[in-house]
Amino acid sequence: MTFWDHVDELRKVLFRIIGVVVAFMLFAFCFKEELFRVILAPKESDFIIYRLFDRIGEALHLTGAFTSDFQVQLINTKLSGQFLTHMSVSFYAGIVLASPYIIYQLFRFVSPALYANERRYSLRVVVWGYILFLLGVLFSYFLVFPFTFRFLALYQVSAEVANAILLSSYIDTLVMLSLMLGITFEIPVLAWLFAKLGFLTSGFMRTYRKHALVIALIVSAIITPTSDVITLMLVAAPMALLYEASILIVRRTNK
Repeated sequence: MTFWDHVDELRKVLFRIIGVVVAFMLFAFCFKEELFRVILAPKESDFIIYRLFDRIGEALHLTGAFTSDFQVQLINTKLSGQFLTHMSVSFYAGIVLASPYIIYQLFRFVSPALYANERRYSLRVVVWGYILFLLGVLFSYFLVFPFTFRFLALYQVSAEVANAILLSSYIDTLVMLSLMLGITFEIPVLAWLFAKLGFLTSGFMRTYRKHALVIALIVSAIITPTSDVITLMLVAAPMALLYEASILIVRRTNK
């Protein structure tokens, strides 16, 4: 195939991906109530993770130390704001729902250029990369974002100043944290791939373990919108654990 044949094939792949994403976007758009019930659940005081920590507090005789009833009202200040938010959330949902097909199409496009062993490695990277990305998104949704939102929404410099949280700000923070943590959870996959390619060793990773911990704290401080230590640790701790797990994976891969 010539260069332009490859370009034409890539164009077909992109059109198929766009078509499937749009189809899933329309599907998600039609289920507005169910979609936003999931999206807006962390703003309610009866969210599952709040109730779980409340039970933990009761078991430790620390009632009220972890959670408490609260009420947060989201507002919209633009005429088309809620409709555009509905569209953008449906688009994100369409990408998530279509992501297995997207990965399949991209892998199918590049696979003819790979050797048999490279194709086998690539397939593992794609599958585990997708699984770990979803785990990162779920970790953000069920743990990091709820406590980040709760801290920011209830924090007041004075009782005379009430918080009015924009719907767009809520959605942007949720998407940003989910995306960043989804990418962060790819550390083991990248470590395994680099080890397979001969670029990384477990000895190197152990030598620079302290440096990696500092980098994890810096990255956590950048991607978390709050300055409290609890939220920072909620993000930095899994990054450090993923790094340690990556050392074990690389050591086993090098054998």
